[in-house]
Amino acid sequence: MTRSPIPVLLLEAGLVVAWSSGFIGAKLAADTPSVFLVLFWRFVIVAALLAPFVLQACRQGFGRKQIALQALLGALAMFAYLATGIKAIDLGVPAGTAALISALQPLATAALVGPWLGEIVRPRQWLGLGVGFAGVLVAVGGALGDAPLWAYGLCFVGMASLVVATLLAKAAAPMMKLLPALGIQSAVTALLFAPLALLEGGIMPPADAHFLAAVAWFILFSTVGGYGLYWLCLRRSTATRVGSLIYLTPPVTMLWAWAMFGEPLALAAVAGFALCVGGVALARGPSVPSAVSQR
Repeated sequence: MTRSPIPVLLLEAGLVVAWSSGFIGAKLAADTPSVFLVLFWRFVIVAALLAPFVLQACRQGFGRKQIALQALLGALAMFAYLATGIKAIDLGVPAGTAALISALQPLATAALVGPWLGEIVRPRQWLGLGVGFAGVLVAVGGALGDAPLWAYGLCFVGMASLVVATLLAKAAAPMMKLLPALGIQSAVTALLFAPLALLEGGIMPPADAHFLAAVAWFILFSTVGGYGLYWLCLRRSTATRVGSLIYLTPPVTMLWAWAMFGEPLALAAVAGFALCVGGVALARGPSVPSAVSQR
C-alpha cells in the first residue's frame, strides 16, 4: 500500500475536526423531518459517487473476503455506531452523557489491542487515556436524564461497535484502498438505514433546504472527512493513538457549536478541553505500529 505523503500529525488534526463535524451535522439534521432519512441519503450518495472505485478494486483482485470485511466495518462503525447513538438521544439520554459513554472507546480499545493485535500500551499512555477521559467528564458533564435504563445500553452498544470495527480494520492486511472501502461501507450502511427511514415516513428526499444542507454537510465533512481520515490514520498509526484523539472531539464540538450557533461556552468546557489536550499528548505514543501489529 502506498503511504500518504501527508504528515501523520496533520491527518490527526483533520480527523479531530472532521469527527466533531458529525455532532454539528446531527444538530442540522434535527431540523429535518427525519434524521434517519438524512443518514440514508448521506450514504446512498456517497456509495453512488464511489461506485467506480469499488468496481476498479474488484477488477484488481479484491475478492469476497475483503468485500465482506468492508461490509462488516460499515455495519459496525457506521450503521451501528450512528443508529444506536441517535436512538439513545431520541429516548432521552443527554447528549453529554452519550458523549461520555462514547469516550470510553479509547480505553476499551487500549485494553484489547494487546491480546488482539499485539500492540504495547505503555504506562504513560494509560495515564494519558485516563486524563483524557477526565477531561471529557469535566467538559460535558454527566447528567443522567430521564431515559430508560436500556437506552444507555444503546450508547454502550454503539461504542463497542466502533471498538470492534477499529480492531478488525487494524488486524486486516492487506487492506483495500480507502475510496473503494468507503464505497462498500456506505452502500451497506445505506441498505441498513433504509428500513429505519421507511418507518419514519418514507425514503423520498424532501425538497427542503435544511435537508439538503444536512446531507451535504454529512457527506463532505463527516463521511469522506471523518470516516476517511479515521481509517487513514488507523493505517498510519497505532489503534491506541488514534483512539485517544476521540477525546478531543466533544470539546472541539462545543467550540464549533459556539462559533456556528452561538451556544455558550462554560468554564468547565475550557478546563475540560485543556485536560483532553494533555491526556492526548500523554497517550500519543509512537505513530508507527509495531511489527506485530502490522501482521
